[in-house]
Amino acid sequence: MKIGLYFGSFNPVHIGHMALANYMVEYSDIEKLWFVLSPHNPFKRRSSLLDEYQRYQLLNLATNDDSRFEVSNIEFKLPKPSMTIDTLTYLVEKYPQHEFVLIIGADNAEGLKKWKNAELLLSKYSFLIYPREGIVLDNIDIPNYQIVDAPQINISSSFIRQAIKNKHDVRFFMPESSYQYLKEMHFYEK
Repeated sequence: MKIGLYFGSFNPVHIGHMALANYMVEYSDIEKLWFVLSPHNPFKRRSSLLDEYQRYQLLNLATNDDSRFEVSNIEFKLPKPSMTIDTLTYLVEKYPQHEFVLIIGADNAEGLKKWKNAELLLSKYSFLIYPREGIVLDNIDIPNYQIVDAPQINISSSFIRQAIKNKHDVRFFMPESSYQYLKEMHFYEK
């Protein structure tokens, strides 16, 4: 089975994440999409992260048992900060029957050479690259990639966190079940 791996902090998950995931399973050649929740992305401040198990719960609520999606907490068991190559090595060993494709934004495609063992990533895996506002990908130095013309939804988790802190209503920026849980638990209010 061809599986798209969508890595992220999902801090919190929002409609942009879900719309992109839906687009990928409907308009690319992947058969399923796994949300790989990163407990600690090396490029982000740990202090701004909601507890990983709470983010995992929000993401599970967002996917709502949709059979096209799976939420993975595989990185919870791996050394932190999370490194994509380490996670992929583990997944390939555990699921040799699957072919894994990385789903990344154009902003990440630009900085891919800075990732741990980038040469190995580039030689072994293919990439589905989705557009990001302000990023023009003229010269992509990735051997096996496809640019996916997914719609851009300019919303970010940091926007949602700030809006909640400032007591704004964000209910339409998130999947309803995730929003209800977030509100009930008073996440990001302080």
